[in-house]
Parts: sequence; C-alpha cells; structure tokens
Amino acid sequence: MTLDVRAEAFWDLGKMELELRRVYDICNGCRRCITLCPSFKDLFTSLDTEAVDGDAEKLAPGALTRVVDLCYQCKLCYNHCPYTPPHRWQVDFPRLMLRARAADAKHRGVTLQDRMLGNTELVGRLGSLTAPLANWANTLAPHRAFLQAVVGIHKRRNLPRFSRQRFSAWFSRRKPASFVPQAKAALFATCVVEYNDPSVGKAAVAVLERNRVDLTLPPQRCCGMPYLDGGAVQEAQALIRGNVRALAAAVREGREIVVPGPTCSYMLKQEYPWLDGSDDARLVASHTRDLFEYLMRLHAEGKLDTSFSGRPGKVAYHLPCHLKAQNLGTKSADLLRLIPGAEVEVIERCSGVDGTWGFKREYYELSLKVAEPLLKGIEAARPDRVASDCPLAGLQIAQGTGATPQHPIQIVADAYGLTVQ
Repeated sequence: MTLDVRAEAFWDLGKMELELRRVYDICNGCRRCITLCPSFKDLFTSLDTEAVDGDAEKLAPGALTRVVDLCYQCKLCYNHCPYTPPHRWQVDFPRLMLRARAADAKHRGVTLQDRMLGNTELVGRLGSLTAPLANWANTLAPHRAFLQAVVGIHKRRNLPRFSRQRFSAWFSRRKPASFVPQAKAALFATCVVEYNDPSVGKAAVAVLERNRVDLTLPPQRCCGMPYLDGGAVQEAQALIRGNVRALAAAVREGREIVVPGPTCSYMLKQEYPWLDGSDDARLVASHTRDLFEYLMRLHAEGKLDTSFSGRPGKVAYHLPCHLKAQNLGTKSADLLRLIPGAEVEVIERCSGVDGTWGFKREYYELSLKVAEPLLKGIEAARPDRVASDCPLAGLQIAQGTGATPQHPIQIVADAYGLTVQ
C-alpha cells in the first residue's frame, strides 16, 4: 500500500491500479459496506457479472475508475472496515480513492469543473462582492444552463446564497463582550460562514462569548477539501500550509481551534497531518475541536451556561457523515437536549452532497436518490425545526423538503435569547 503523498509510487498509475485491484478483492470478500454508498454497490455489481466472476483482476479499467468517480468521500467506510491500519491488509478506502483521483489529475490535468468547484475562495470573493447580482443570476434559467454547460454544476441544484457582509469583516469591527475568560479559542470559520452565511459564525461567537470563551479569528484560507475532491493535491497543500502556520501560532497562545463545519474540522484533524506532514500540522490536528465537541467538553467540566430561556420545540437533527467519521457521538443533539422543552430526533442518513460531488451534473440525480432516506425521515418527524451542522446537507434538505434548516448553534443562540446582529 502506498498512501504517502511524498512518495513517487503514490503518483504511479500502474501501481495505483494494482492497489485498487488489491483492495477491491478484499472488499469483495467482506461486503460490509454494500449499503453505504453507490461506489460499493457498483463495485459488487461489476464483480458479480459472469465475465468477472468475483475476480478483481478481471475488472475492466472503466469499472475500476467508476468506483472512484462514485465515491463522494463521506468517510463512513473507514469506520466500518475491519481491515484498516494497523491490520496487516492496511485498507484505507477513502484515501485510496483520493490517491486515484490525485494520480489521474497529475497525469491528465485537473478538470475545469474541479478547478472551479475547488476554488471556493475565488467564487466566494466574487459572489460576496456582487452578492445581490450573483444571487439574482443564480435564479435565472439561462445562467444556470450556462453554469451547467461550462462548469458542470447541475442546473437544478440549489446553490448557497452569497452574503455582501463577510464574516471576517463583521468580526474585526464588532465590539467583543466583556467578561473574565474561562477558556481561549481560535475560530476557524469555514468558507460557507465567511462568504455565504455569516449568521452561523455570529451565533457561534455569541454562544462562545456567553460561555466566557475569549475568541480570535486567525488568518485563514479554505480548508482545502474542495480541491482535494478533484484530485488537486498541490493546490490543497498550498492552502493547508498557510492555515497550519496561522493556526499553530494560535495553539501556542494556549487556544483550541474551534470549527463550526464538520468537513473542515475533519480535514484539520485527519488530513492535515497526512497531507502536510509537519509537526505544526500534527499540533493543529491535536488541538482542533468541532464546535459542539468543544461546547460539550465545557459542559462536562461544569463550565457551560445552561440557563436557557427559549423553547425550540421538536427538532429533527441530521447527523452529518463527517461528524460520524470523527467518532464524536451526537454532541450537537446532546446539547440541544439540555434546552428545556426541546425534543430532538436524530436522523443518521447521508445527504448525498458531500463536498463538490452532489453539485456535479453527472451525480445530481444520484445524490437526491442517496438522500431519500434522510428527506423521508425529516418529513416523517414533522418537526418544528430542522437542524444540521453541515451547510451542504442543509442545501439538500431544503431542496428535497422545502424546509429551511438551521445550524444547531443558531438554535442554541435563540435558546439563550441572544440577539445576533
């Protein structure tokens, strides 16, 4: 197995194909992940054909790459797999899929579709700068047809709205609350909070300061995951290096890194040490906490303010895949249950968007099919509110149910009676 991005073998297409066949053969003998995603269903269907007869060595190259293309990096198979390191078979299916994309991209080039979907900062800056116009244009059928033809974003995929006010601008101008700190943290805001929905970041700041957490907002770039989705490893690594420098400095100030987005928190924890490999990357990873992981740790230490006044009613809470992959339990739902009058139903189903995959014209319909159990679960719950920590899952939920999901931190801020401007 070669998953060292600094090794020449990582980028060798022939060796990569051998590794795909090795792992596919192991998966064929297990099949524990058959219900998880379209990749495994397609793999086992191909292996069960008469021509292949269960032999991964006989799979055509197209069958090998189709499995890679269908992987949307939910990461759930890693926790299901009994053969992950330190097992001698050393199976890491998600990283093998990333390796296959990266090696292909290095030899054939990163597609325009993946470059555009991966460059969230450029899209975010332009969208924020022209927010009213950009939001209006994204509702127009001709413009959406153009995006589908040129960039490959499906014309019916609902898109995140842009905010004219960027979160970092608001943070730098705000007047911090006055309190004696009981903890210190650095906020890694995420691109969605920065460019699309600053209200989530504002709610996070309000709740953390209510709990006497001294906050900073270090210089930061995109976490790099969108580029990684398209195999653009070098572009992702450039972003990671900048983030590692700034965030490691914050850790050395005695701060924990708090992240309100599960994909970004997963990236900082799991992928930064792998892709960057530095001591600073490992330092950042070991001090990164998902937002509700952090808040529930305060609660465990007896430091969380539980004097809630609002009553949110019944909440259908979607547990994102990238939180499940962190083995955190249901921290967001656990905190919501501390609010008097809250009834929380957890729905553990994939939204089928997972990064850039569900935006692509090739996979839009399939992503909705993957999300059907989630959408049906929400509708069956008949909730007063719908919540998810994942903004892309929120887009899918809104598209499939008509509901307007909130980040759980917004429900907590409401329950405190906090007014966030």
